[in-house]
Amino acid sequence: MAGTVTHEPQPAAGGRQGGPLIVTEDAELLDDLLRLCAAAGATPEVHHGVPERQGGWETAPLVLVGDDAARRVRGAARRRGVVLVGRDQDDSGVWRRAVEIGADHVLVLPDGEQWLVDRIADVAEGVGRPALTVGVIGGRGGAGASTLACALAVTSAREGLRTLLVDADPLGGGLDVLLGGESAEGLRWPAFAASRGRVGGGALEESLPELHSLRVLSWDRGDCVAIPPQAVRAVLAAARRRGGTVVVDLPRRIDDGVAEALAQLDVGLLVVPAELRAVAAAGRVASAVGMVLRDLRVAVRGPYAPGLDDREVSRLLGLPLVGEVPVESGLSRPHEGKAPPGAAGRGPLARFCREFLERALVEAGGV
Repeated sequence: MAGTVTHEPQPAAGGRQGGPLIVTEDAELLDDLLRLCAAAGATPEVHHGVPERQGGWETAPLVLVGDDAARRVRGAARRRGVVLVGRDQDDSGVWRRAVEIGADHVLVLPDGEQWLVDRIADVAEGVGRPALTVGVIGGRGGAGASTLACALAVTSAREGLRTLLVDADPLGGGLDVLLGGESAEGLRWPAFAASRGRVGGGALEESLPELHSLRVLSWDRGDCVAIPPQAVRAVLAAARRRGGTVVVDLPRRIDDGVAEALAQLDVGLLVVPAELRAVAAAGRVASAVGMVLRDLRVAVRGPYAPGLDDREVSRLLGLPLVGEVPVESGLSRPHEGKAPPGAAGRGPLARFCREFLERALVEAGGV
């Protein structure tokens, strides 16, 4: 059980911070709190009362006060980020003691363990602005969605943003192949299939292959073709907490895992070749995606069929137009031994990606 008393949580600055301050003399409670800190990847500072050293109480990113210690900290300076932790769910007096010490939350173990692990991990990692998360999906097979997703990620990394490229299409052949890194060391999706709850953002980033100054989460060459939706949710949430840009290459079929990915997107790009059959197919994809994702836009790829242009494709689909994806050599085929999509920083594809990302970041409040 966790309950809010009065204040908002202490805002955390970007970048990694110190661990929480634990105040308790209850040995059993201390063991539990140390276990939860370890699960969150944090090293706490432990005291029986308010630390005597100057600033210890005031500067800790999070303070966990055992119910046994509430009386001893009653005179401490009021601050945000104080959690009163107890064990007795039937003790109504815990709320009074929380008010007396100015706690933000009352937490009763073991019910509130997952909430507390998440909160400790937040202060240990540092929580800033979440990543701009962009999904790319083809209106039909061979539309060039995977190549555009790679180009967006390569462009983001070139602009100096922390960037993660996520391959959410197990049947797409692997974005690591498209980037020329199929043999690069690092974890692939099957390693995260059992993930539940919270995944550490820093640990996730460090475990993935690094290609062209960005991190890539792709598929191995094994038989795994589906990841449980809980794992998709945990992994993408971890990726977003690190800030920067997350680009997700999506399949055209919508299953539970893909729905979880769609739910975490800020914006989706539907890549549609400018031909009538592709527009018809894209309409069905847009209908399914639109049930989960509110902000879906269309990116049109030429050459154009007679009577069609990018504005007409946008009108037929009833979606906002991002623009025309430039026709660039190799846009719709893998780059075997060549530079990745968007690598030519002054090329038309890179320019398209850069302008889109600049607009999207402004819309998201990132600049």
